Amino acid sequence: MVGRVVTVAFDGVDARRVDVEVQLASGTVALVVVGLGDKAVAESKERVRAAFAGLGLALPPKRVIASLAPADLPKEGSHYDLPIALALMGVMGVLPPDALAGWMAFGELGLDGSIAPTAGALPAAVAAASMGLGLICPEASGPEAAWAGEVNVLPARSLISVVNHFRGSQVMSAPKPGPVLDGGPVPDLRDVKGQEQAKRALEIAAAGGHNLLFLGPPGSGKSMLAQRLPGLLPPLSPRELLETSMIQSVAGLIAKGALTRARPFRAPHHSASMAALTGGGLKVKPGEISLAHHGVLFLDELPEFSPQVLDSLRQPLETGEVIVARANAHVRYPARFQLVAAMNPCRCGYGGAGRGHCGKAPKCQRDYQGRISGPLLDRIDLQVEVPPVTAADLALPPPAEGTAESAARVAQARTLQAERAEAIGSPERLNARLEGRALEAAAMPDAPGKALLARAAEAAGLTARGWTRTLRLARTIADLDGSEIVRRVHVAEALIYRRTGFDPAEPAPRAPAFDPA
Repeated sequence: MVGRVVTVAFDGVDARRVDVEVQLASGTVALVVVGLGDKAVAESKERVRAAFAGLGLALPPKRVIASLAPADLPKEGSHYDLPIALALMGVMGVLPPDALAGWMAFGELGLDGSIAPTAGALPAAVAAASMGLGLICPEASGPEAAWAGEVNVLPARSLISVVNHFRGSQVMSAPKPGPVLDGGPVPDLRDVKGQEQAKRALEIAAAGGHNLLFLGPPGSGKSMLAQRLPGLLPPLSPRELLETSMIQSVAGLIAKGALTRARPFRAPHHSASMAALTGGGLKVKPGEISLAHHGVLFLDELPEFSPQVLDSLRQPLETGEVIVARANAHVRYPARFQLVAAMNPCRCGYGGAGRGHCGKAPKCQRDYQGRISGPLLDRIDLQVEVPPVTAADLALPPPAEGTAESAARVAQARTLQAERAEAIGSPERLNARLEGRALEAAAMPDAPGKALLARAAEAAGLTARGWTRTLRLARTIADLDGSEIVRRVHVAEALIYRRTGFDPAEPAPRAPAFDPA
């Protein structure tokens, strides 16, 4: 006789079906777990043995084989404890033979038979719903699993409660989904005095989802500005909320089933490794760029990051996903994030201007800024110089406009983008992601604007990516201006933020006069 129950293995944020089969065989008395499991899976036999002892049960005096199929799929984590224990109970006759049919099990066992929560309850519940199965999960994970919708969730506190439920002596009620939080208070843009151009750039970045770099000396307000970006962004849509919650669930960041509509804001330290930033490690987990999915990744002191770590962002910035390659598997995580970075002009911070200026300029600046590769800079749409704040700026009263007024303009611009995308049949709702025919239909400037862009491309050596990103940026500026057409003035402002060194105010060179000689 074979006891069977279904569970899952995580492949990124996707949950793949795993069939747990337990059989009693002749041979050496032992509990053996097979199926390409990691150390946590191998240790599950000891937790199962102790949990049975806590209930007054003894393992059969036979060779117990627990198989996790498919055998070639890598399996990580402690959530295989519960399905192995339930399948073993089925073959021992503790549970009715057909009790586990139609159920998926997921959870870690305590030595006393309690069921402890593990990461990934929401993707497991979504997978169970897609297979037409119910989910037996830890009681603490019930509110999180309930967010999957049309799935029968059985939140169990212990193994004995599961046995009593299926024997009919105890009935466990279905859990309710956890609360949806709006997020805590965000810093107000009104706190930043001066830096009007930087505020304008921040608003443009928020409106179109563009990447942004602040360059300026210490104390000029770069970090203050970046920390106020989440307040300008609209709440997550239902689809975005589900996607970000799936990632947070796999990472174990959802507490008591509570989801939040606030967009993620991740700010890793510059000592972060490549695995910490992009994902991976001994046990593959989502990195900072995936935890910032549909939100903001803020990299302060940008040149202090390892150049290899920074260059690992180049592909995710284009594709919106990261693939962690292993010898026996490729794990994919979504990573559609908005990059905001801040840096000093040189190592001493002042870059050859003002009090405490660098005595090694301009070599110090070239060396320090050279730590950031050209291909990465080419992917940053707005590169804004943030000058030092003067005493006169600090003496001024707070600005008249703050986060609320700027967020209203951002919301209006994003509404225009969504309506335009629906009209032209584009799946992308933000200007920063437009490409191909959708970009031509939405962002092609008028004749003067096109001529200006062509001059800039020739004079400043714009790459094809730079051309495309300038069009996207100009489209966002036009949306904030309420203009249906991308005009020359919008292209000119976009070129300024690209720091091409091209002056849009310079007249176009005249063609040489015809000389009959």
